[in-house]
Amino acid sequence: MTRTIAVLNQKGGSAKTTTSVNVAAALAETGAAVLLVDLDPQGSASTWLGVADGSRGLLDVLLGQAAIGDLVRPSPIVNLSVVPASPWLVGAERALASEVGAETLFRGHLTKLPPFEYVFVDCPPTLGLLGVQALVGCRELLVPVTVDPMALSGLAALLNTLGHVRARLNKQLALAGIVVCRVTPTRVSTEVLELLRKRFGRAVFRAIVHEAVRLTEAPSHHQPVTTYAPVSRAAAEYRAVARELSNPGSRTRTPKRA
Repeated sequence: MTRTIAVLNQKGGSAKTTTSVNVAAALAETGAAVLLVDLDPQGSASTWLGVADGSRGLLDVLLGQAAIGDLVRPSPIVNLSVVPASPWLVGAERALASEVGAETLFRGHLTKLPPFEYVFVDCPPTLGLLGVQALVGCRELLVPVTVDPMALSGLAALLNTLGHVRARLNKQLALAGIVVCRVTPTRVSTEVLELLRKRFGRAVFRAIVHEAVRLTEAPSHHQPVTTYAPVSRAAAEYRAVARELSNPGSRTRTPKRA
């Protein structure tokens, strides 16, 4: 069965796209067939991998005027395909305002994709209609979070939203886990990491990702860090995240309200 995973944090600067691209690439490196759907109108994941779509693309899919399978494009990474973002997505909420059950539209399109082992959905950094559609359409939620004290309250709010979506719109939705990113050798990082583990327990991945120059350089080369700097610590850390994600039994799978 395909694992459909929404990568979402409503706080900007949470390493959401960095995590989407590099975890997807790390899994593709193992031979898994992986698809990355860029549902963020900013199109950062698409730009990172050098796969662009200047047309209406995904907006037409959501409006029922195009098939999502026709938008699947190869990436420079073996086994990794991309459905690129469309800049027209910025108008999705207005365009879909009159649609009955707009929150469920994306789910139907995901079921029509070609077979993949993993489908990652890189969401906008806000919990608007597109983010809710991803939560309703996917079976799992992966939450990247930075070691910022302000991130804790936002994470609690997101997990509460997860509980509401699961109760009302998508009973299959589960928490894949929380990935702690941009860790630095500072007291604040250590304290926030400890608080996250204490508060959210096994939902927090054991693997963490440190701040790294190679991660900031990789997008300009249109490569994930696993190919741009394959022997770097950042590449090793994202491979560790991918291994943990691929083993669903390693942490709790039941989402809880914070």
